[in-house]
Amino acid sequence: MQIAVDVMGGDYAPDEIIKGAVESISEIEGKILLVGPEDVIEEKLKDYNYNLNRLEIIDAPDVIEMDETPAKAVRQKTDSSIAVGVRLVRSGKADALVSAGSTGAVMAGSLLKLGRIKGVKRPAIATVMPALEGETLVLDVGANVDSTPENMVQYALMGNIYAEQILHKSKPKVGLLSIGEEAKKGNELTKETYQLLKELDINFIGNVEGRDIFTTDCDVVVCDGFVGNTILKTAEGLSKTVFEMMKEELEASLIAKLGSWFMKSSLKRLKKKMDYAEYGGAPLLGVNGVVIIGHGSSKNKAVKNAINVACESVERQVLDQIKENINERTGRADE
Repeated sequence: MQIAVDVMGGDYAPDEIIKGAVESISEIEGKILLVGPEDVIEEKLKDYNYNLNRLEIIDAPDVIEMDETPAKAVRQKTDSSIAVGVRLVRSGKADALVSAGSTGAVMAGSLLKLGRIKGVKRPAIATVMPALEGETLVLDVGANVDSTPENMVQYALMGNIYAEQILHKSKPKVGLLSIGEEAKKGNELTKETYQLLKELDINFIGNVEGRDIFTTDCDVVVCDGFVGNTILKTAEGLSKTVFEMMKEELEASLIAKLGSWFMKSSLKRLKKKMDYAEYGGAPLLGVNGVVIIGHGSSKNKAVKNAINVACESVERQVLDQIKENINERTGRADE
């Protein structure tokens, strides 16, 4: 197995990306392809001891910046780390790509070079969010601002397969995000989607509300990309704010400080559960290749875990599972 890693993607590239890639060697079987400027990577690797047979440098001198127009940048910067990484997957030299770079550019490159799985109208970004027990998969969280009921059905199917294979959930409970549990609640998109999801060969539990994402009531939550991305960013902001408030309160008095000392291990476990880095990256489901999109603020732990997610996706043949099931479970073969 060979995993291509975009060394120049993210706020802390290339240092944290390379560090995470090197650390992943001890946890995975296979080889890491470090994609980026060869001279930069060689210089950074001087700080590490590693198995030379487990790392390979793939020169990609150009970098796509976060503020560039994604599709235009991918077409013009053919030697960028993102473009080269996608080509490695397309050619079969890499089994997967991990990138914490521009989400738009990774999506554009994947669609242009890898294409969509036959039958998939639009890909979706799926992200794992912490729940009371375990985690909940939410999709789409930003690949598509506007979606159709047919798109939403395919998100549900792909999310169901991913939850089965990667999150190890038997018969995942799939819910449709709405403003109420009743079938008649929601906008036209959710009401039409509800009727279609009822006919699918999945464990559809009906409408769920935003709060259900963080409980044990649902394993997969389906929504359009605009809503999903808003939820994701809100949850990230809320988590950060709550921990800052807790920190202030726990430092407000001597008694509070003493109490926090006794709670130290519990607080560490809670923080770990809420840390996006623990979940690695978000798969771009629906493209004809394994692509994992990391958080823009990914540091070494997040990169290492994203590589682990990529490896498991390859090992458990998630791509093949989607290919085999996407049309069968909808009862039609869309082109």
